Amino acid sequence: MSDSTDKSDKTEAPTAKRKTDSRKKGKVAMSKELSTAFLLLGAVLMLDVAGPLITSGFESNMAEGLTLRIHEEPTAAWAIATMTGFFSRLLPPLALFAGTLFFVATTVGLSQAGFKTSFHPLQPTLSKISPLAGLKRIFSPKGLVTASIAFLKFLVLGSTLYFNIRGDLPLLLQLQSLPLVDAVPIIARLGIKVLWWIAVPLLFLGIIDYIYQRYDTWKGMKMSKQEIKDESKSVEGDPELKARIKRAQREVATRRMMDEVPNADVVITNPTHFAVALRYDKAKMNAPTVVAKGVDEIAFKIRDIAQENDVPIMEDPPLARALFRSCDIDQQIPPDFYQAVATVLAHVLSLKQGVA
Repeated sequence: MSDSTDKSDKTEAPTAKRKTDSRKKGKVAMSKELSTAFLLLGAVLMLDVAGPLITSGFESNMAEGLTLRIHEEPTAAWAIATMTGFFSRLLPPLALFAGTLFFVATTVGLSQAGFKTSFHPLQPTLSKISPLAGLKRIFSPKGLVTASIAFLKFLVLGSTLYFNIRGDLPLLLQLQSLPLVDAVPIIARLGIKVLWWIAVPLLFLGIIDYIYQRYDTWKGMKMSKQEIKDESKSVEGDPELKARIKRAQREVATRRMMDEVPNADVVITNPTHFAVALRYDKAKMNAPTVVAKGVDEIAFKIRDIAQENDVPIMEDPPLARALFRSCDIDQQIPPDFYQAVATVLAHVLSLKQGVA
């Protein structure tokens, strides 16, 4: 059967087990574009907020380095104090910047895929190095969507740079005549503005890509009717085997029930359908107990066994139907039936005494 035929058969929504198995294999909806967009937004935000702190740290270190004078007698303590001063001015803003990006990357990743470790995607497979498989991936619908998003990114980046640089071109041309101290803040401000204009459109592209990744992942997990049947067999067992087991259990229960009919005191019947065998032992029971019951064929067997063992059979269709529906095997009859059953047992007792 061809791949296209296999895919056309996958018309059923994935089961919970299929979703769990796919997740264990690392097949989750994950958009790299969305992660990149959020990282860029976090970086731009931190540059906008903590940029002055980072710039100040660099300026302080540069000024300190240019004016640094070696001590007449350099010591380890002097060297450690100097390096500590350098890092104390630079590390806090850089740590804040890096920590923010780490938090953004972790949060975005967990929000998309959740916390699940899987080494299955790292396992080597021939399809990953096969040129034919690579071409199929490139020209597949997913590959075309990826290429389309990449092209849109190119358009966004190109148009953003063009319109921003075009508007600020006169200012950029003046930078060569400005002192470095005055030019750096202007370049930083223009750079952050351009990054903002890039990050926001990329975020929308990332959201579109994430929606598509979720759809593509769900589509890849779809199942055929045969796969659902096979999964049901593996999880719940073969239905035919389960049916045979249940049938065998019913047969064992029926034989055990029939073995109790000869010990019954009376069998109450609806002549054509129902039969209920009752036993009452004053010393051991608070009320008569149902030891066997059945309809149709089983009811006939109960009556036959009762006749073979001289167990009285009483016809009382309403009582037989009510007892059959209200009582289970080895269950004492409810109080509502005490009077009716007592009347039947008294009649049976009188018949036995008359025979005696």
